[in-house]
Amino acid sequence: MNRRQFFKQAGVAGVGAAALAAPAIAQENPKVTWRLASSFPKSLDIIFGAATDIAESVSKATDGQFEIQVFAAGEIVPPLQVADAVTADTIEMGHTCCYYYIGKDPAFALGTAIPFGLNARMTNSWFTAGGGNELLNEFLSSYKLYALPAGNTGAQMGGWYRKEIKTIDDLKGLKMRIAGLAGEIMAKVGVTPQQIAGSDVYPALEKGTIDATEFVGPYDDLKLGFYKVAPYYYYPAWWEGGPTVHAFFNLDKFNGLPENYKRILTDACAAANARMLARYDASNAAALRELVAGGAQLRAFSSDILDTCHKAAKETYADLSAKNEWFKKLFDSQQAFKQDAYLWAQIAEYSFDTYQMIQQRQGTL
Repeated sequence: MNRRQFFKQAGVAGVGAAALAAPAIAQENPKVTWRLASSFPKSLDIIFGAATDIAESVSKATDGQFEIQVFAAGEIVPPLQVADAVTADTIEMGHTCCYYYIGKDPAFALGTAIPFGLNARMTNSWFTAGGGNELLNEFLSSYKLYALPAGNTGAQMGGWYRKEIKTIDDLKGLKMRIAGLAGEIMAKVGVTPQQIAGSDVYPALEKGTIDATEFVGPYDDLKLGFYKVAPYYYYPAWWEGGPTVHAFFNLDKFNGLPENYKRILTDACAAANARMLARYDASNAAALRELVAGGAQLRAFSSDILDTCHKAAKETYADLSAKNEWFKKLFDSQQAFKQDAYLWAQIAEYSFDTYQMIQQRQGTL
């Protein structure tokens, strides 16, 4: 075979290979367009931004073949109805918190955070390496949902109050915006819980429709301006030690994706999950300084309040576990994980951090 004939045949073979490969590539990377509804307004750029991070990562990894259109709270569906829209296949995907949906089943709360539950590091570990993600999705399957962690705020603040909360009696009769099982536990100590979407909280607080609100932490709270109408800023949010924000998918739509798209989407959610926590950790200190300079009165919940609420939480969990199989499964899994996690954390992490904090306070860090 001479040189010219070789390249002529090789060229024909190359064309044939390309013709065979093109349909295969098209099948592996089909054009997919999804809509994502967030439970959060665009003004809360860190928590809302996780959804846009996911969409951008997926688009870049698929050369634009898998596009996710992101809509802020209320643009398609109300912020507290995102999961319902995903179940109904009105949208393929949502970015929301499981505990917004405890009206369906109290077990939803364990997907986000429960009072005196896991901190952020434990939460991520439980989901990733402790069987938590598999267990939660087994529960969610009956709602035609599949979920992946897609954000964590870290331990939150205990909220904004019009008056000082010195004793447990100061909570009695208080109307407070608070979500999840924390609302039920607060009700046990005399609070009247209200579940209000983030965009509606400031007007309610300003008008006196509510007396107090919890939200996230300094960075978001500064943007929302709560300190202007309720100056007492309490810590910690014993009800949210490390709350997860989830990406919810319609189960059939997720299962129908090519395997490489599932992997890309899973990795994008994991990256957004880590990035959100890092952004809050990097932003909250400066925001807290600005809040205090603006008149916020920083206060710690008393041991009496924490102990009373802890007792109420344990009673609530015992009651729910006795009558709700899924709550018990998820709760028992988290409790066992937490016991071991704190056994280790107090040896290394806590002692290291405590020493460093002492140095910071002494000005010798």
